[in-house]
Amino acid sequence: MQAVATSLAAASTAKSVTFTAPAVAAWFDSFKHFRIAGSPIQAFASLSGFRRAADGWVRIHGNYPHHEQALLTALGVSAAAHVEPALLERPAAVIEEVVTARGGLAAAVRTPQEWAATQAGRAVADEPFVRLSMGTFRRGTRTFGGSKGLLDGVRVLDLTRVIAGPSASRLLGALGADVLRVDPVTLPELEHQHVETGFAKRSAVADFNDPEQLARLRALLPAADVVLSAYRGGAMDKYGLGIKSLRADFPGLAVVVLDAWGDSGPWAGRRGFDSIVQAATGIAQVYGTGSGTDFRPGALPVQALDYATGLGMAAAAVGLVTARSRGLSGSAHLSLARTAVELLRMPTPGNAPSAEVEPPLRRSDSDYGELVFVPPPLVVDGRQIEYSHPPQRYGSAFLEWK
Repeated sequence: MQAVATSLAAASTAKSVTFTAPAVAAWFDSFKHFRIAGSPIQAFASLSGFRRAADGWVRIHGNYPHHEQALLTALGVSAAAHVEPALLERPAAVIEEVVTARGGLAAAVRTPQEWAATQAGRAVADEPFVRLSMGTFRRGTRTFGGSKGLLDGVRVLDLTRVIAGPSASRLLGALGADVLRVDPVTLPELEHQHVETGFAKRSAVADFNDPEQLARLRALLPAADVVLSAYRGGAMDKYGLGIKSLRADFPGLAVVVLDAWGDSGPWAGRRGFDSIVQAATGIAQVYGTGSGTDFRPGALPVQALDYATGLGMAAAAVGLVTARSRGLSGSAHLSLARTAVELLRMPTPGNAPSAEVEPPLRRSDSDYGELVFVPPPLVVDGRQIEYSHPPQRYGSAFLEWK
């Protein structure tokens, strides 16, 4: 959070950018506080969670229909009721590999030491939280900052999904940027996730495999300032939307890329979510309860990897856009696994109970009914920033800038 505030303060020396601890705590726990027409949202589907394997524990994920189907296919079962017996027949590491090979998501629950000893763990161990790659370019004349916020005039093409990337882009939107999120038409976002992260942006869909629609999407890039991307490693390369292609074709573009496992090592091309990364990297073991045969893995009380990495993406985007005034341009890379390394290096919190802090909440009408939500956590010149508008209907925007 401090990185975001510092980046924004650097972007406009006339502004004071701060945050409060209660606001940040609420931001990290925004899913719990969110309501759509009075109803809470379900963070995990029935097939998402910890399950026993033949030799320990495994974490599986079935929130998205295609991931649920991949899990069932990998285990050779046809219904959710048969999943647990099938898992008990296999070691955790075998489940991890079989499900991953089918395009699903599963991770054996490891200790931090076991993760650090793997090739995938070593690949991210010495990475910075945000890895920057900078170069020079001829300065343009475009400026930003105006009546709509510190990022008024900045155009952000949001090619992210789930929580981390969309939480970054909604913060950029709250700061005045024109954010256009584009999802692939073949893999629709879960409705509750779209609504919870869809503030202060527009939503469009495109078939990336359709040459005409891909051309329309790429036609947005010359006028864009920032591209946020959060697909598994290499997934966007075939569309000319990978980090190398974007930087080569549009030298002044700020490109911020997120993946689950880093962009080197044997897991670079794997899918991954916050909960899966927690299991693989040792967080689930550290936060587990019991011992011996009574041990059960645990999880962080919030999706900390998602929200922390999202804040890092927002800070990187602001920093890269600001650097253009000095004739510099570049890209940034972050990964959930690297964020997990940072968290594991911090002291483990004690068990002393902490007082509940009533979070700041807002209400707004929307196309989905009345929403109750956590506002952005930043304070600019003593005033809490707010979202400019509630989430719009999924896929309702055109592939064009305002």
